[in-house]
Amino acid sequence: MREWRQQAWRVLWRTLLGFVVCSLVLVLLLRVVPVFGSMVMVERKVQSWIAGESLDIRHQWQPWQRLSDHAKLAVIAAEDQRFPLHHGFDFGEMRRAWEVSRNGGRLRGASTISQQTAKNLFLWTGRSWVRKGLEAWFTLLIEALWPKQRILEVYLNIVEWDSGVFGLEAASRHYFGVAADQLSEAQASRLAAILPDPRGRDAARPGPQVERRSAWIRQQMRNLGGTGYLERL
Repeated sequence: MREWRQQAWRVLWRTLLGFVVCSLVLVLLLRVVPVFGSMVMVERKVQSWIAGESLDIRHQWQPWQRLSDHAKLAVIAAEDQRFPLHHGFDFGEMRRAWEVSRNGGRLRGASTISQQTAKNLFLWTGRSWVRKGLEAWFTLLIEALWPKQRILEVYLNIVEWDSGVFGLEAASRHYFGVAADQLSEAQASRLAAILPDPRGRDAARPGPQVERRSAWIRQQMRNLGGTGYLERL
């Protein structure tokens, strides 16, 4: 029995070590090479196969220089205004979200752009302690090994904006018929406004809720100082 336990521990430690090494190599590689897919894209494709449906994944990588500055700032204003300041986790925002929930308010998400990048790129959707633990691990890795600009660049290139529509280039053409670097401030704010429910909202034909949120995002963009804020990355 003792020999069996020792053998099991050796297998466990080798497995953990292999995972750590492989994840480090993968994150380092993706710091410099374009990202042409994500685990969420794979998951959506598998879901369509299981359902017997056809899903065309639309995605085209664009480098930082060919992504609209309005879109970069709009996403920060909408989702993570302390993005240049934190190290992957905004504990102040987490505490405020918990206090609102404890006082009877609606539980709201407090994920940073770094966390969302980690889970979209490397993990599956859904909720479990295993997934949250892996999300924390990959968030720490990309924060340690990537500059903030790279994190936002990858996020904008892989985030889901409609069924089968991933990344800013595909979303810009899907909703507005323009390239990712041609988005206006209003168009960028509408794209950011639908991110909480990208498959249930429409940036091209926004309802009142999306219009209100996009107006709020534009005000936040101005409060942050406009696109000059991006220099902090």
